Amino acid sequence: MTRYLHTMIRVTDPDATIRFFELLGLKETRRFTSEKARFTLIYLAPEGQEEAEVELTYNWPAEDGSAEIYTGGRNFGHLAYRVDNIYETCQRLKDAGVTINRPPRDGHMAFVRTPDGISIELLQDVSLEPAEPWVSMPNVGEW
Repeated sequence: MTRYLHTMIRVTDPDATIRFFELLGLKETRRFTSEKARFTLIYLAPEGQEEAEVELTYNWPAEDGSAEIYTGGRNFGHLAYRVDNIYETCQRLKDAGVTINRPPRDGHMAFVRTPDGISIELLQDVSLEPAEPWVSMPNVGEW
């Protein structure tokens, strides 16, 4: 079974983006900040539809104060789906000719792309033990 999780977009001004989504009736449901990786994830959803989240990803400015500007659709991040078995799902996709951009080396997360280049994040609810061939498979391109 596959379950829709969220759609991710990159933002340069989290407060302004939150205000925009609040005008649409979405409310913040949760937030995660990583000091080490220098990013903040903010999840919003319509009241009563908490399963229909949008993830705002704010990548902090570099140490020198410069910030990345997202152009050409780079502000759209990915769709995310929970799968029953990430290894079986990735193997089925690989057997069908789909490139696994970020293999599920950790038994938890993988990234693939649609034929149009849209990034899809696959998540295993409870991490599986790392297993070959995924552990030694390198990343392929952007994810």
